[in-house]
Amino acid sequence: MSKVAIVYWSGTGNTEAMANYVAEGVKKAGGEADLFTSAEFGADKAGEYDRIAFGCPSMGAEQLEESEFQPMFDEVSPVLSGKKIALFGSYGWGDGEWMRTWESDCMTLGVTMACEPVICNATPDEAAGAECEALGEALANA
Repeated sequence: MSKVAIVYWSGTGNTEAMANYVAEGVKKAGGEADLFTSAEFGADKAGEYDRIAFGCPSMGAEQLEESEFQPMFDEVSPVLSGKKIALFGSYGWGDGEWMRTWESDCMTLGVTMACEPVICNATPDEAAGAECEALGEALANA
């Protein structure tokens, strides 16, 4: 059984809702999903997982959340090589540039992307929920 960490930061609850859909997808695929906020996760915990889903909304000028998520991601980045990861997040403006930049940055770390990132505008609707579940399933089966 695959054990998946789902690590997210959410200010309005949209990315948290996405994280819960990802967890459902992991469980549908027969995996075990452990949910963490970015404040609860670090390099020590990252070492315990081969599969990690990271979720962060677009902030400011299309960037990751700077006070909690970015510092955590910077801390875990050196231990991500060889792991299977997936990315998700919500946005309220722009065109998803933050996710393309983040995915590109992850590729330089030597990770395997389990699937395409999932982004949704504001609160995840049924379609976005289904995409998040599919992301969880893909990561569990990667």
